Amino acid sequence: MPIAVLRGVTLDCADPRALARFYRELTGMRLRYDSDEFVALTDDSGCDLGFQRVDGYRAPRWPGQDAPQQVHLDLSVEDLATAEKRALGFGAARADHQPGGDRWRVLLDPAGHPFCLVVG
Repeated sequence: MPIAVLRGVTLDCADPRALARFYRELTGMRLRYDSDEFVALTDDSGCDLGFQRVDGYRAPRWPGQDAPQQVHLDLSVEDLATAEKRALGFGAARADHQPGGDRWRVLLDPAGHPFCLVVG
């Protein structure tokens, strides 16, 4: 029997509100908490997504490790092309390195964190 259940994931960033807006559009999650230093999104999954202000934040460089990834989210989608187009419209960028072929897409959120859109 587990002793813990994942309650949330928090991303470091320079602007918590801006990054939360991006992920709110991308995932449909709703606002749970909002301050200058920390914003949290929630849904019915039981796992919140948080965004924490970090002074001197350095965006990760993927796939290199000069500035490590810090976090990597995989998001399940029904249609890869449609989801990618919408994510780009919300402010994501397509990573140059795409190791997944037609199985997944690596995108970068507005703060530079890589995340994958995965079918299924």
